[in-house]
Amino acid sequence: FVGNAVTTFVLQLLGLETSGLNTVQFSNHSGYRQKTGEATSAALISSLWEGMKMNGLDKGFEMVLSGYVPGAAELEAVGEIVKEVKRNGRCFWLLDPVMGDQGRLYVSESVVPVYQTLLSHADLIVPNQFETEVLTGISVTSLDSLSTAIDTLHSRYNLPHVIVTSVTLPNSNTMYCAGSTRTSTSQSRKFLIEVPLIDGFFSGTGDLFAALTLARLREKSEDAGLLKTDSWLPGDDVAPVDLPLAKAVQGVLASMNGVLIRTKTERDRILQGMEEKGLFVGKDHKEKHIMTTRASELRLVQSRRELMDPEDVESRYEVRAF
Repeated sequence: FVGNAVTTFVLQLLGLETSGLNTVQFSNHSGYRQKTGEATSAALISSLWEGMKMNGLDKGFEMVLSGYVPGAAELEAVGEIVKEVKRNGRCFWLLDPVMGDQGRLYVSESVVPVYQTLLSHADLIVPNQFETEVLTGISVTSLDSLSTAIDTLHSRYNLPHVIVTSVTLPNSNTMYCAGSTRTSTSQSRKFLIEVPLIDGFFSGTGDLFAALTLARLREKSEDAGLLKTDSWLPGDDVAPVDLPLAKAVQGVLASMNGVLIRTKTERDRILQGMEEKGLFVGKDHKEKHIMTTRASELRLVQSRRELMDPEDVESRYEVRAF
């Protein structure tokens, strides 16, 4: 199950058959700050699922990825579908609790408690820093508070795996990605990776991260012989830096870095050309924003090599326990 073009393309590129059920139908992503279209209603989501079941298309799902769902009723409908899939056989659920960023929600406030009830059914969640704070009530302002927040996500929601995708701390120019896989006694095994910053705003990076993570974690878990174990949990003797989750995130970050560098290079070339031709002259702020956003669209097709086989993964993205 995937919900948009980014996740579908990435998963298929990495060799995974996908079946999509879109939770919104918009003319464009929200980075443009204006759009047409509408969210898929809870009734329609459930109806689409019933139609899939009528034709036997509900069988054999090994993994589910869920992302942006703007309304509470719609999220509840998605949750019921995933719980049904998991009842019918072993299925790994990567739940991306898309709620907001940079201190503000961009979904209905009623979505938050629905996520809080669904998280215990997930195998892996990938919240950003703000979403982590919303789900735990902990302000993440240091590595110590980040560690506490991850412990809380494990204990409060009984989550097997957690990744906090992007963390910036006060008075620091470093971005971090942190994760953990719990032990059989529910103890955290936390790891931390420093992430190089790339100038610019790029929409779709959360979807890209989630899709890459699901594909790479499956790959690393298969290598470790874990696909038939619940939640793909490794033995307690596996150290944080050696976790399949940590190895997967290394590759994910390397791929994302390659995509974003290629995107930034192309964006800068386009914007420089526009500037030289005087295309920004007389444009208001809204028009300039649209032109810049269009130039900043992720270059996924052009980045096939970076997505499939990123370079220098372990040397560029050192994993350390914390």
